[in-house]
Amino acid sequence: MCEIFGVSALNDTVLNDYLRTFFSHSDYHPHGWGLACISRDSALIEKESLKASDSHYLRERLSQPVSEKLMLAHIRYATIGNVEYKNCHPFTGRDCEGRRWTLIHNGTIFDFAPLNPYIRKQRGDTDSERVFLYLLDRLNEAQRRRGARLPFEERFALFDSIICDMAAGNKLNLLFSDGKYLYAHTNCEGTLHILSKRGCTLLATKPLSREAWKPAPFGRLLAFRGGKLVKTGTPHGHAYIENEEATRLLYQIFANL
Repeated sequence: MCEIFGVSALNDTVLNDYLRTFFSHSDYHPHGWGLACISRDSALIEKESLKASDSHYLRERLSQPVSEKLMLAHIRYATIGNVEYKNCHPFTGRDCEGRRWTLIHNGTIFDFAPLNPYIRKQRGDTDSERVFLYLLDRLNEAQRRRGARLPFEERFALFDSIICDMAAGNKLNLLFSDGKYLYAHTNCEGTLHILSKRGCTLLATKPLSREAWKPAPFGRLLAFRGGKLVKTGTPHGHAYIENEEATRLLYQIFANL
C-alpha cells in the first residue's frame, strides 16, 4: 500500500525533516512520489514515477526549505494502475466555481459502483483518481443546483455522506484540500497518525519523528483549518481489515484489463 502525509498550519512551517523521513520510506513504496504545496488559489504539484530515494530532483528540492501552511505528500506502492506519471498522486483539479482541489489516497476500492463510469473518463488507471473525480463531480452537481459555491458546512456534509457510503468494504485513507481546509479520513486501524503542535497539525501513515504522535480519529471525516480540528463527521462504523488475498485478486483483475 501507499503512505500519505499532510499538514495544516496557522503559519508557514518548515517541513524538511518530516519530508526526509517520509520519503525515506520509499524503499517499501517504490512506484512514485508526489508533493503538493497548496495555497488558497493554487497547488504546486511535483511528482515522478520513480522511487523517491532515487530522485535527484527531490534530493535537490529538499536541500532548500520547504515552508508551507498546507501540504500533501505521497509515496506509492502500485496495486491498481501501472507505474506511470499519470498514476502518481496527488491528483488535482478545479471545481465548477474555480476552487482548486488536491487529493492523495492510501487504500483500495474493492467495490463502489458509482466509480465505475470514471474508468472511461480518467487519465490514468488508479482507483484513487476515480475517487477524486467522483468527489469533484458530486460537488459540482450540488453547486450547479445551488447556482453558487457551497459554504463550508454544506461541503462538509456532502463529503461526509459520500465517504460514509464509500468506506463500506473499502480501505479509504484520504487527505484532500481546497486551499483552506485539510480533510482527512481513515477507516483502517493504525494506518493514520496525528501530531498536534502549537498552531500545526500533521497527519501521516506512520509517525515521522519521536514526538507525541497518536492514532488519528477513526471512522469519520475530519476537517482542519489553520492547524486546528474544526469539524468532525458522522461515525460510520465501516472498519476495513487488511486482506492481502483480496488485494492480490483485485490487482490481477485490473492487470488483465
